[in-house]
Amino acid sequence: MKLDFIKVHGSQNDFFILDERHSGLGAFSDAQKALLAQKLCDRSHLLGGADGILFVGNGNPGTIGKMRVFNSDGSEASMCGNGLRTVARYLLEENELGEAKIETMKADLLVKKSESLGFGIPTFEVEISPVLFTPESLPFHYQGDQLFDEVWPELDPELHFSAVAVPNPHLISFVSKESFESDKQGELAGYLNGENPYFPDGVNVSFVRRLAENQIFVRTFERGVGFTNACGTAMSASSLIKKLLDHDKLGEALEVYNDGGMVKVTAEKTDDNFSLHLIGNATFTNKGTIEISEDGASVSLLSTEETNEQEGYLQLVKQVKAFLQQVK
Repeated sequence: MKLDFIKVHGSQNDFFILDERHSGLGAFSDAQKALLAQKLCDRSHLLGGADGILFVGNGNPGTIGKMRVFNSDGSEASMCGNGLRTVARYLLEENELGEAKIETMKADLLVKKSESLGFGIPTFEVEISPVLFTPESLPFHYQGDQLFDEVWPELDPELHFSAVAVPNPHLISFVSKESFESDKQGELAGYLNGENPYFPDGVNVSFVRRLAENQIFVRTFERGVGFTNACGTAMSASSLIKKLLDHDKLGEALEVYNDGGMVKVTAEKTDDNFSLHLIGNATFTNKGTIEISEDGASVSLLSTEETNEQEGYLQLVKQVKAFLQQVK
């Protein structure tokens, strides 16, 4: 089977977009999609691998399509904020729309074209919702109603942790420079994504540093992937925790820096429910064609062509690195 692909990234969290609507992928089982993700996302592949595959399909009535996310290890993620921005661009441009809704595993989410971050970078805003703090929503084996800014002695005698689902699960700690530069995050994430009594399905683990009143740096160990350049839902969840801890105005944009660049996040509250808005790049780096076997176990590259979009994004990264050298 021959398949057209687009290699994309949001904050250098990279993916392949594969469209089920225009191929035989719609007949693939989840097991076949998982195997294809493992093969195509392998970093030794000719295309350089990726953090995952974004499968685009037909969505619910009232949406312009559906996104499913398979990580590089073959597991499925319930949500991916960085990936959703790129799918938003793909579907909005296809339908010549400025905004619309896209179906994801847990919700139909609003997406829209946004003002560029600079350097001609295509920029999109996506809704991150629902936001849930109950332990069963993660799932999380915990005795209280929620874990919010609490010391968890079983994990660390000093760090404060918060747990939230957006809707994929996140464990977040605002840490000192010393803790940020230590091995703690990798050790905690490795433990909580292996056999453990707390998170039966694993959890995304983020360490966050405050840079200024409206600026944070987020580094994330992603469940099913490991350390990545950025995780959109982690940056969104960390932003909400920061706003709640510091009593910030929800609607004011928070600048969130990461190893892959930067995004902006705003929040709003309706009744007792929060929704988040993630604003960042949606960069297409390559377009081409692959050929896969019927079971998805074999993938070969037929053609690929680079776009010129990465050059502009790297100018932003250079600017971000210069800024971080000053503040970190």
